Amino acid sequence: MDVRNKVALITGASAGIGLATAKRLAEAGAKVALAARSADALERLAKELKEAGHEALAVPTDMRSPDQVKRFVDEAFRHFGRIDILVNNAGQGMAAPVESTSFQDFQSIIELNVYGPVRAMQAVIPLMRQGGGGVIANVSSMVSKMHIPGLGAYAATKAALNLLSETARFELERDGIKVLTVFPRTTATDFGRNSIGDQRLRQHQRSAAASSNPVDTPDHVAGRILLALETETPEQYMDR
Repeated sequence: MDVRNKVALITGASAGIGLATAKRLAEAGAKVALAARSADALERLAKELKEAGHEALAVPTDMRSPDQVKRFVDEAFRHFGRIDILVNNAGQGMAAPVESTSFQDFQSIIELNVYGPVRAMQAVIPLMRQGGGGVIANVSSMVSKMHIPGLGAYAATKAALNLLSETARFELERDGIKVLTVFPRTTATDFGRNSIGDQRLRQHQRSAAASSNPVDTPDHVAGRILLALETETPEQYMDR
């Protein structure tokens, strides 16, 4: 895919990987629609992109809300007239042993990390099909392929997203809609700090992540997401 003049929807766009991806896609010539809960951060990013000569639309959205997800997609389609790309990036971490995992917290990250992306996919697929095709990039995690104590619940949500992505890839192939999965590893963002669950375990994991190598920048991951979109690579990893 040549992303120039394509309409790209990016969730979790107010910070970290999502923000970097929005900038990368805009700089590559895409028109971007931005979703996140932080209205102020979204508006600042949209203003920055517009001042740089790019087309951008900010739609404050809680990806846990079916109505807000639909509104985001509807507003983007109404504004730009088509949808070519969806980057499902919004997500939240959780740190807790399986033995003491809070079901309330577990349900919360399932709604954001699994239901949110699926709802966004369900909203854009008919519009992409109508437009002759498109590309969906679901941002997973290398944790989904590992067994790290304390991260079982979070890893389970990303593993579910992996399988949903793989299945949708086959289901939508005949419609010209490509479904990709991106696997970030440790990234220098506030993701760990914003995780929920056991505070001591979260602190330990942040310390371990800070001392481990490699740690990617959000821009590096965003570059890999852009590469995945351009090459339509089914699975994109963070090798350099």
